[in-house]
Amino acid sequence: MIIAFPGLKWGIAGALLALVGIWALLVPWRKGSSVLRFSDVKPLKEAIKGRRILAEPIQKGLRSLLLVLLAIALFRPQSGQAVEELLSPGVDIVIALDLSDTMRAEDMGNRTRVEAAKEVVSEFIKGRTHDRIGLVVFAARAYTQCPLTLDYALLERLVSELTVGTIKSDATAIGMGLATALNRLKDSKARSKVIILATDGRNNSGSIEPETAAEMAKSLGVRIYAVGVASRGPARIKVKDYFGREVYTQIMEDLNEPVLTSIARTTGGIFRRAADSEALSAIFNEISALEKTPVKVRVHHQYSEAFLYLGIPAVLLLLTELVLASTVLRRIP
Repeated sequence: MIIAFPGLKWGIAGALLALVGIWALLVPWRKGSSVLRFSDVKPLKEAIKGRRILAEPIQKGLRSLLLVLLAIALFRPQSGQAVEELLSPGVDIVIALDLSDTMRAEDMGNRTRVEAAKEVVSEFIKGRTHDRIGLVVFAARAYTQCPLTLDYALLERLVSELTVGTIKSDATAIGMGLATALNRLKDSKARSKVIILATDGRNNSGSIEPETAAEMAKSLGVRIYAVGVASRGPARIKVKDYFGREVYTQIMEDLNEPVLTSIARTTGGIFRRAADSEALSAIFNEISALEKTPVKVRVHHQYSEAFLYLGIPAVLLLLTELVLASTVLRRIP
């Protein structure tokens, strides 16, 4: 809600009416000299106690409220919103996140790899403005979890709901994950097109090799930033034993650094390895800083007049006050 002044005189008029309204509310009405004289008014006072006495303060209140509403209406209150028109696109980004079973390994401090990745991805999304972001998840297969969108709230909710096991998680199809992400970017008109790949393993599933996907990305002008989410050496992971109890076991490191480095270099991106949560956050911050594109935005302000919301009640109050003055509160000269 804003106030639009059509001119200083209207502002002054509104202020004066507001003062009149306050005066009408707080100051007793001036009492003139009586037309009819009585030797003793005590019986008269006893006689007039009734609806008129109760209704007179209501009339004064209605009149005061009427004046206040009119005063506010003269200031032209308006309601509306600012609509942004994007004149030049930002960056189109697809995040490809590994949800294979090994992403449950707990080597990111006290958290699993997938929990740390989800938190960092959410922070990355919060740090972007005017960039369309999509989400692809992969394990034995690859799926689009969210197409390119500017609805960051929706995207953050979808990220928060991701769990290992959402899709078949006994293998890692990195090439298919990249191909699915490329499918979302192939028609993009953005100046910069990016895939952020977060994985902890090597490609062992799917019909497309990561190197093939990298060549496809290069031909489409898409950069791939590859992030390895795994500490060096063995990591512990929860499994169920023969009796269905959760116990810890160890898995060996299986991150294919040479392939991830190759696909990043082929497309003009970078490869980074995160051995812990802090390193993972720093890598995503680095990528965010690298992918900054100037964006031109034109803002349109759309407002609607709120005068009627004040004017109509004021008219109704005026009619009510006139009815009271002509009936219950009618005065005898």
